[in-house]
Amino acid sequence: MKKIMILGAGIYQVPLIRAAKKMGLTVIVASIKGDYPGFALADKVYYINTTDREAILKAAVSEKIDGICTTGTDVAVSSIGYVCEQMGLSGISKEAADLVTDKAKMKEAFQKGGVSASDFRKVFSCEEAKNAAEEIGFPVVIKCVDSSGSRGITLVKEAGGVFAAAEQAFSCSKKDYILVEEALSGTEIGVDGVVQDGRLVFLAPHDKFVYKSKKITIPAGHSFPYSGGKAAEKEIRHQMELAVAALGLENCFFNADVFVKGEKVSVIEVGGRTGATCIPELISLYYSFDFYKKILKSAMGEKPDFPELQKKRPCMARLLMSPKAGVLTSVDEKRLKKLQEKGVLMTLDFPEGYVVEKMENGTNRLGHLVAEVENIQEFERLLREAYSAIFVDGVSLEELWNE
Repeated sequence: MKKIMILGAGIYQVPLIRAAKKMGLTVIVASIKGDYPGFALADKVYYINTTDREAILKAAVSEKIDGICTTGTDVAVSSIGYVCEQMGLSGISKEAADLVTDKAKMKEAFQKGGVSASDFRKVFSCEEAKNAAEEIGFPVVIKCVDSSGSRGITLVKEAGGVFAAAEQAFSCSKKDYILVEEALSGTEIGVDGVVQDGRLVFLAPHDKFVYKSKKITIPAGHSFPYSGGKAAEKEIRHQMELAVAALGLENCFFNADVFVKGEKVSVIEVGGRTGATCIPELISLYYSFDFYKKILKSAMGEKPDFPELQKKRPCMARLLMSPKAGVLTSVDEKRLKKLQEKGVLMTLDFPEGYVVEKMENGTNRLGHLVAEVENIQEFERLLREAYSAIFVDGVSLEELWNE
């Protein structure tokens, strides 16, 4: 029986683990210790930090794995590239993995490759960050270069906010440098794709729902189909082809954040793995194939095909979030059952009694909701129904969000 190593055991890796089990693969999960649901589903577990490339490689060699992959997390991608190179496995190269897991190196590659992107400065201190921000002009985005889930990223509108934002970015990073970037305007969207032998074989732009916090906008969900026009779609493809070449992506799945303003497209960043926040579920619904299986097949050395795509009914997904920290006191199962009868896929990450966090970055989620719907109004009604069934400190999320 063939073996797949999956890095991470969190909520975003669970569907990948389940898909691998359905395919009859032996699933080996590597992750740090914690209350992660993927451990219970795996055939074997290694308690290793997914950023420890040598430890991951040692386990992979010991198990004689046939493939390695992840979904929804950037931090493990560098280890995947390293193992693929050392063991001759299918996947992202070590060099490309290093570029997509360091936002400063990525921006430098974009600059060399002619990719449309924001102006930026790589800085090593708060004072340098202040000078860079003044050179670029406010507003700017200050971010750490090696995190995901919107951690360590702040939108700064004036000079007085630079030092605090820079200190936060440094505190979230293992590097001794951070980025100061021009703040782009326009509509932020997501783009997922697949590269085989350096060629873009699948591209799926999609609209993005964002939650606007005091510091930055946080991805909160996505919808298909993409609502932009044909001209914008053509330019998105052009910029993604440039980005793929600039980063040296050859055999991998990727997720990108992009700003679109009219027909101008600017690439924010590219991750060397499929996106989170239910993107694989939405792609599977919209294009009528199992996207997780294609990720796994690619990791096992196959080249999954993407034939003429049969598009289905539009679909949307949102993270379930709480505007305050508190205890998940109860869940109205009857209301949730009614949602399920409508064909809604809803997942809660935590049981009753769990202490939930206030929504401040992409990791502060309670669960997610996915539905095939005709329009945003229909989806918002379903979302309100879901929120009315979940209670934090005895108050429904619907009421909390309306306060």
